[in-house]
Amino acid sequence: MREKLEPPPADGAAAWITGALPEGWFTEPPEVIIDRDEIVVYGRLPEPQLADDASDADRTAAEAGRINQHREDTRERRIKIARQVEHRYQRKVAWGVVCGNTRQLFTNLSAPVMTRLRQPERQVLDTLVDAGVARSRSEALAWCVRLVGQHANSWLDELRGAMGAVTELRRRGPEIP
Repeated sequence: MREKLEPPPADGAAAWITGALPEGWFTEPPEVIIDRDEIVVYGRLPEPQLADDASDADRTAAEAGRINQHREDTRERRIKIARQVEHRYQRKVAWGVVCGNTRQLFTNLSAPVMTRLRQPERQVLDTLVDAGVARSRSEALAWCVRLVGQHANSWLDELRGAMGAVTELRRRGPEIP
């Protein structure tokens, strides 16, 4: 079996993407999240102006409308930019936006992950399936990963920072023939 090659480093990807975006698309520089499979670009849209007495439901509806209009208006240009980024950094590109309190990710990559689980772990997944929380073991595992991510964000951020420091030290270290 052939081993999957790692994509090239995505150093500078956030800056490149920011430079490629048309002026006025977002109210601030985009948030760019990179892993070995995908680059996700989130941009902030201006909040719709509503009356001071607008309800939360009205605000949510207005934000959804703004997001939908942005998605339709920018589709062709986003595809063109994504193709350039995919060629340059060898990763799929996904787009998302933030508008007010709404954060929406458009179509993004779903990558299969193989794992071996012992009976106690399989029983956790089966309980989630039997209770109707998930339709399959695969969906139950994804649910568990999202739950851990929500409750361990600060720890995961600290771990990612430490990994980044190790990567930088390796980069600055001596060359090994």
